[in-house]
Amino acid sequence: MNIQKMMMQAQKMQRELKKALAALEEKEFVATKGGAVTVVVLGSREIKSIQIDSDAFDADNKEMVEEMIALAVNEAMAQIKEETEAINERITGQAGGLGF
Repeated sequence: MNIQKMMMQAQKMQRELKKALAALEEKEFVATKGGAVTVVVLGSREIKSIQIDSDAFDADNKEMVEEMIALAVNEAMAQIKEETEAINERITGQAGGLGF
């Protein structure tokens, strides 16, 4: 394989990777914990919404609700990481991508 062909393939992979990662930034990842807390996080890692069931609003449940929020956010972030790695591996053949 000549160097020019390799460069063209690398540029194509780079374009595909950027396009896929841009689409990922708009995708919503949802995590629900305990049926009382639902978190929606965009692939850009921006929290879009947090919903708390009205039954959870009780002073005695404060710590539990806070923990469910943290768990739901962490789960959504893990989903984003997993999908990012899958995109990188699909396009580049390696989980780390091309290093962009």
